[in-house]
Amino acid sequence: MRLDGRRESTNVDDRRGKKMGAGLGIGGAIIVGIIALLLGKDPSDAIQNLNIGTETESAYTPTAEEEELASFTKKILAGTEDVWTAEFSKRGKRYVAPKLVLFTNSVQSGCGGASSSSGPFYCSADQTVYIDLSFFTNMKQQFGTAGDFAYAYVIAHEVGHHVQYLLGTLGDAHEKMSRLSETESNKVSVRLELQADFYAGVWANRDNAMFNSLEDGDIEEGLAIAAHIGDDYLQKRAKGYTVPESFNHGTSAQRSRWLKKGISTGNMEDGDTFSPRYENL
Repeated sequence: MRLDGRRESTNVDDRRGKKMGAGLGIGGAIIVGIIALLLGKDPSDAIQNLNIGTETESAYTPTAEEEELASFTKKILAGTEDVWTAEFSKRGKRYVAPKLVLFTNSVQSGCGGASSSSGPFYCSADQTVYIDLSFFTNMKQQFGTAGDFAYAYVIAHEVGHHVQYLLGTLGDAHEKMSRLSETESNKVSVRLELQADFYAGVWANRDNAMFNSLEDGDIEEGLAIAAHIGDDYLQKRAKGYTVPESFNHGTSAQRSRWLKKGISTGNMEDGDTFSPRYENL
């Protein structure tokens, strides 16, 4: 991708090097406070000495490669801000950009604690995207495919969930999922994930229109990684077989198809993954 001269988003909280303390949690803090009261002590003093799932500083020096990835990630985030601000404006809406948190190993989010093994994720509770940059290095090692657009697709996909949140799609889907069986809930999840893939493609299309950012081979990189993170591919690689009713992100073919459709059309209105029959996605 051509990113020289592009701005970096300032909407980033860099927590690399911070460690998430185990703590007792809020419930534990309340219990400690009650015990302090019964003992005739000030509960605020007792609670103040607790580690309530907080993050503590530790010595940390990022590598040059990681710093390059951090700069890249901030530029891609800035690109999503520019594209989605314009797309929402066209439709008479206001785009409120998500925050992005960079972390190492583990992090405390509005959706609870998470580790690097979870991969990048979006939390609607605090409207934030969380990324441990080691994911990109691991992606290259595990799948043998990588590249700047592949990384950009991962970031844009998570921002796609934020777009869904702003449009109300994410909340509606989660509410519906809470009332369904696990198998049917997984199908709704697949629809959400495929639409986020589509939105990542829309971003790529519009970003290229704004900044001439795509180079030869970029789209192929994105489609390759989309194929490598399909549920069927991952399950077959891990188990040697697939369990379709457990799919919650979509197959390799589906993920590649919806990403490609977003790149081709660049039109948000073409990304309805909820109306088609499930088997036709």
